Amino acid sequence: MTLGILAAMHDEVDDLIAAMRHQDARATVRRIGMRDYYAGELYGQPCVLVLARIGKVAAAATTVTLIREFGVTEIVFTGLAGGVGADVRVGDVVVAGSSLQHDLDARPLFPRHEVPLLGHADFAADPELTEALHRASDRFLSQDLERAVPAQVRHRFAVDAPRLHQGLIASGDQFINAPMTVAELRERLPQLLAVEMEGAAVAQVCHEYGVPYGLVRTVSDRADDTAHVDFPAFLAEVASRYSEGILRRFLEDRARQSR
Repeated sequence: MTLGILAAMHDEVDDLIAAMRHQDARATVRRIGMRDYYAGELYGQPCVLVLARIGKVAAAATTVTLIREFGVTEIVFTGLAGGVGADVRVGDVVVAGSSLQHDLDARPLFPRHEVPLLGHADFAADPELTEALHRASDRFLSQDLERAVPAQVRHRFAVDAPRLHQGLIASGDQFINAPMTVAELRERLPQLLAVEMEGAAVAQVCHEYGVPYGLVRTVSDRADDTAHVDFPAFLAEVASRYSEGILRRFLEDRARQSR
């Protein structure tokens, strides 16, 4: 079994690529559709790593390539999200129980959010992957965070006792940072925890190909703009450490279980 790992931005996947190159001298890189796919072993597990780039189309195209060209049997997306849920704060982690496209609206032909001709609005994440990502995230936050992200960095970004959440993540091809937009999303999707720009596209492709998926996101900002964050700095100094640390825990757990 081979795991595909995607992220939307360099800092979310670069540390993992570097770790693969260090751990596996036989790792290969193959360029397809303007993307570099790194295939090899990472923390004892066969993986393909790729920078998908930003947005639903980019994520969907990359996911199809992982499935058809590399034969991955599971997919995990890691990266940033904006917090929408009332208790979701900067530095928290959200693991998707399901995902949907908040900007998909084919009414009156189909109900709002429903993907035309599929009969689905939301797509459930794989329970086993979700549980494994939840466990890995919990261990990272409780055991690794203080070492991975220095205290002064956590203080600068007000990352204080970050929490782990599991539930609905919604995707759309827009950056959400307006209070009125978030208020409307909360009214329309009361269970929504976080928003981003790729996960639901990955989920739809995985549904159509019968491939399990998991989705884990680090909260970089309050999408309603009640907290202002230096986004590039947070990505480089905090979120990249989360992605590497959580996926390392996740892969090491899987390696132990397969022995």
